[in-house]
Amino acid sequence: MGRVRNRLVLIALLAAGIVLPAGSQARTKPRQSGDPPRDGMLAQIAQGKTFGVRRAPIKIEDFTDFECPACRALYMKTLSPLIQQYVSSGKVYLVHHDFPLPMHRFSHQAAYYADAAAAIGRFGPVENALFTNQPKWAVNGKIEPFLAAVLTPAELRKVDELARTKEIHEAVQRDFALGTRLGVHETPTIFITYKGKRTPVIGAVSFPILERYLDALLHP
Repeated sequence: MGRVRNRLVLIALLAAGIVLPAGSQARTKPRQSGDPPRDGMLAQIAQGKTFGVRRAPIKIEDFTDFECPACRALYMKTLSPLIQQYVSSGKVYLVHHDFPLPMHRFSHQAAYYADAAAAIGRFGPVENALFTNQPKWAVNGKIEPFLAAVLTPAELRKVDELARTKEIHEAVQRDFALGTRLGVHETPTIFITYKGKRTPVIGAVSFPILERYLDALLHP
């Protein structure tokens, strides 16, 4: 019965057009002497963009573009309640991946700021500020005022400095390359991994539908 219910939820996602079958650059500054080594910083950035515990039974990877309206909708209407109900309870491990699309003028800069914030442990507030205020900064690229509302002056200076480094740019490029290898071609795209099986979900899936699918996996 559990397998049947799981399949029915997956069929509903397919019918909605949000699930596909499996398989389917700026100036930089030199690293400062007080910064962690390059590989250590890249690992620190990646870890800073995760939510929850790694041993959670379900892993969700979110490939997103901060200037993408659908990504904003997914973040605000789906991922926020997901964090509250599934991540905080240890059921889901959520991983953010940057996938800035070329048609968006300021998406790379937003990703650089977000990854710089991740490097100092402040990714969550910056991610929220970027998506919440997307309609404003996407007009002219003036992102800093919205970051100033969630970071201290010292944190903002550090984020602005890090956002120009090659390590931050490489972190964004690595995410994009990973998404390309996995077949990501639009945002948002999430991958749900459970018991070794990775299922791609395309578009701003609603929380009720995602909730049904996750519950079907957790309670077959």
